[in-house]
Amino acid sequence: MPIEFTHVPGKAADSSFFYDFAETATKLSLIEDAGFRKLVVDDPAGLLSNMDIAAQTLDRTGSLEVVLTHWAGVIEPTVAARQLAALDRRGSGRLSLRMLSEPLEDSDAEARPVGHSVVWQRIDEYLVLLKRLWSNDRPFDHEGAFYSVRGGFVPRKGPHGADLAVRLGGQSGTALKVTGKHADVFELAAGSPDEVRQLIGRVRSAAAEHGRGGRLRFALPVRIHPDGWTANPDRRSPDHRAVEIAGPPARLALALLPYAALGIEEFMISGIDRPSEIARIGRETITLVANSLARRDAEVPQPGAFASSPFAERRAG
Repeated sequence: MPIEFTHVPGKAADSSFFYDFAETATKLSLIEDAGFRKLVVDDPAGLLSNMDIAAQTLDRTGSLEVVLTHWAGVIEPTVAARQLAALDRRGSGRLSLRMLSEPLEDSDAEARPVGHSVVWQRIDEYLVLLKRLWSNDRPFDHEGAFYSVRGGFVPRKGPHGADLAVRLGGQSGTALKVTGKHADVFELAAGSPDEVRQLIGRVRSAAAEHGRGGRLRFALPVRIHPDGWTANPDRRSPDHRAVEIAGPPARLALALLPYAALGIEEFMISGIDRPSEIARIGRETITLVANSLARRDAEVPQPGAFASSPFAERRAG
């Protein structure tokens, strides 16, 4: 399967990528034309705003897939299941769900202790309910640790039904148990190629326990420093999980190849929001990565191909 590139808009309290949607629509067209397959919607305004932005993005693009960032517990699973199914229909199947792990609300803390395992247990139950609501043909009741459902039913399913792609990430044993059970796409953490290889192995092992080892796809967050196409060592990434790279677009492409050789099928690119940056990354970096991998696939594999790169990556701090 060819490598896919996903655009991750920058987040700023005073200047959202989606603030002026007329201007955003122009950028969306450019993102689509540049070769990006997906767009992450994760606006500082929160979940309800994300859903509205996702709807507008699906309406104004023809092929761009929307990766909608979502949190368990913000709205009831029955409500979320209906809204997500409606969005999936609206985009003719161009929607996927990105679940982030967030602490429980303060009101929940009075009823049960808040901890890492509790957060992931809640995500697990939430996803189980969503998938059941997207697939059941009659109402059902559910009584769980976090949710109580009576007559749960979504009459109009989305094109994917219960197979709507779910994206998760995490590194703890607790997180991997849930991601192994539910994730279709696993968003990796930053690291060297060797560290990423080890994490991929752990994730595959967790998924294999559910018979899903061969189903997973892997995405790597990558933050680009476009200013002069050189790194600024004093600049910190707001996304601490992103691999940070810098240099001319052609050099960026070469820096990604060792990761592609590990079986990563998607690069989540952040740090480029200006039209000129988007166009140049599409014209040079995306094209060069695609061409390099096409040549590799056409040749007889050689031991150690793309195993290392002379261009440095550094972890965001």
